[in-house]
Amino acid sequence: MTEAGPVARTAPLAGSRVADVAIIGGGYAGMWTALAVRRLDPVARIVLLEAAVCGDGPSGRNAGFANCFWHLFDRLEAAHGRDRALELCDLAAASVDAIGVFAREREIEIGYRKAGHLKVSTTPSQDGSWLPALRACERAGRGGEMVALDAAAVRERCDSPLFRQGALVPQGASVQPALLARGLRSAVLDAGVTLAEQTRVRRIESRSGDVLLETDDGASVRAGAAVLAINAASAGVAPLRPRLAVTSTHMIVTEPVPDLLEEIGWTGGECISTARRHLHYFRTTADGRIAFGWGGGRLAYGARLGGRVEVDRQVVERLRADILRFFPGLRGRRVDAAWGGPVDVSPTHLPGVGTLAGGRVHYVCGFTGNGVGPAHLAGATLASLALGHVDSLTRSALVEPRQPPVPREPARFIGGTLVRAALVRQEDAEDRGRRAGAWTRIVTQIPERLGIHVGR
Repeated sequence: MTEAGPVARTAPLAGSRVADVAIIGGGYAGMWTALAVRRLDPVARIVLLEAAVCGDGPSGRNAGFANCFWHLFDRLEAAHGRDRALELCDLAAASVDAIGVFAREREIEIGYRKAGHLKVSTTPSQDGSWLPALRACERAGRGGEMVALDAAAVRERCDSPLFRQGALVPQGASVQPALLARGLRSAVLDAGVTLAEQTRVRRIESRSGDVLLETDDGASVRAGAAVLAINAASAGVAPLRPRLAVTSTHMIVTEPVPDLLEEIGWTGGECISTARRHLHYFRTTADGRIAFGWGGGRLAYGARLGGRVEVDRQVVERLRADILRFFPGLRGRRVDAAWGGPVDVSPTHLPGVGTLAGGRVHYVCGFTGNGVGPAHLAGATLASLALGHVDSLTRSALVEPRQPPVPREPARFIGGTLVRAALVRQEDAEDRGRRAGAWTRIVTQIPERLGIHVGR
């Protein structure tokens, strides 16, 4: 957010308001929803309520990978059938393009670069992990959506000593996340949306004819429909607790190193992630830095998102060591910033859009760290739901997806922490060319046996 600069907060909500659509949460999904509602209904009364400042949460400080769902096509096809899987992947890919169109039409700089998403292996156990999705794309006549690369082709794009082989998803793009968040916030204000920041909603009551929202400060909104787009805080909403667990991810960013990028040939702008289950992910920035992250942070208990979920110094130190394994030429170079944040993880690793009991409160949750692109699609879908439309968006596989429930607390936290520790042990052993112990391997298999997808 530092690069995007400060903004003057809007005033908290005061008194009572009436709206056609009230949106809770000023991240990407909430702001895209507001803009989609305005597009569908130019005279709709829209109120957007944000507890802090729009975009200051995970939306403004993520990795900036704007990806679609082609890397999960085999799983989507198995769950929903080929036609619905193709439809959803095409909708998600169109959202990636729509983000670039938004920036061009608004004439704003968000660092949008459509250079593809490169998935790589760094150990033998990761080799070919993308092949089920790639082959499913080929069988569906969409082989160009994922392209297999051998070791030479991968290292021609980025010459890390750890890279073995990979696959490129050409539809992938990257953005500077904070600039996109600020651009959306300005667009929301320009669209005539009532934006109330510093406004935390403490109560939602779905009634027969409307929804009543009450804030911590005693203000209220009565609306025809409400939208919940609150990321990991969804774990604090009782009906949504079985739909997600909350974990954390962390990033560091180096000083500018354009000379190193030239040396290793990483000048094409690809965003890259490993095929680990606790994956590493990294991209270059406009000023020649490397932004480098790891998705292996600790779990949160329920919806308690503070402390190590935000910044875990142990994870940051691990990142400092890991980045040197990937890019030894960084030795002696500075790390200029480090941060963390919560991730709302769904059992399928896909977000879900739905409607709570009563039919007037709609939600999205479970982006699982892949929300930059899908948030646009979710916003468009939520807008249609809130306005009562029935269309291709509200009929898509993103809406009310079937998924196994995550365990309740404290089993979710205790079990998730044990599985996380086992996965870290296993993948660290594989990085050293060793095999993890039998007990560790057994524990890492528990989520899949419960129908819960972990990583890759």
